[in-house]
Amino acid sequence: MNEKKTSNEEEYDFLPAAQMGDVEEGKGVSLRLNGHVVGLFHSNGKHFAISDFCPHQGAQLTGGYVEDGVVMCPWHAWKFRLCDGAWADSPKSPLRCPTYPVRIVGQEIQVGIPRDQ
Repeated sequence: MNEKKTSNEEEYDFLPAAQMGDVEEGKGVSLRLNGHVVGLFHSNGKHFAISDFCPHQGAQLTGGYVEDGVVMCPWHAWKFRLCDGAWADSPKSPLRCPTYPVRIVGQEIQVGIPRDQ
């Protein structure tokens, strides 16, 4: 049922984000959930949620090209892994996008927003 599991689900409020089929394969949509601007992506049959702001210069990542679990920033072609937000060109770098857990309940895609923020 869960596409991305987190060991601390009690630390999140899972909010409705979309319905299955709303986000096309290889695309992302921008959502505002409890003050967080989240990019919900569909890649390789799975859904992922990361911050919709590129940490380089703030571009909206949902406007970028998505392939094989990676989104490319539309401004400067920086690439970020959807599974963990890591900078794909240098995964050990501390530069990364915040990620959010995703779960599927029935046909509803839910995104976990941290309770303490």
